[in-house]
Amino acid sequence: MANITLTFSNPLPEGIQVGDIAWYLDVDAEPAPTEVEMGPILSIGSNPVSIIVDAAVGVGSPSQDDFIFYAENPIGFLGQLKGYYAEAQFRNSSTSSAELFSVGSEIFESSK
Repeated sequence: MANITLTFSNPLPEGIQVGDIAWYLDVDAEPAPTEVEMGPILSIGSNPVSIIVDAAVGVGSPSQDDFIFYAENPIGFLGQLKGYYAEAQFRNSSTSSAELFSVGSEIFESSK
């Protein structure tokens, strides 16, 4: 894999981070523009504003007219719960016996 360095004249979005996947829209592709996955972002620079991407074999650098974007790496969101937890306690304040039929919960990924 080869590194591709991309330099920007505008600030990068706040949410971009090392490990995100960099893409570009090849506007010159025929018959229609094509999305190209470059690879994971290795580093982010501030002066000049730049990112270094670990590009996959055969992926070329985008041209100046191509639209560059990124997606969060989904591998970071798989597996065990990270950083948050919940505790539940169920009490029967009735003097007669009771049976708990079902307990449900709803979870979602929140932005960082």
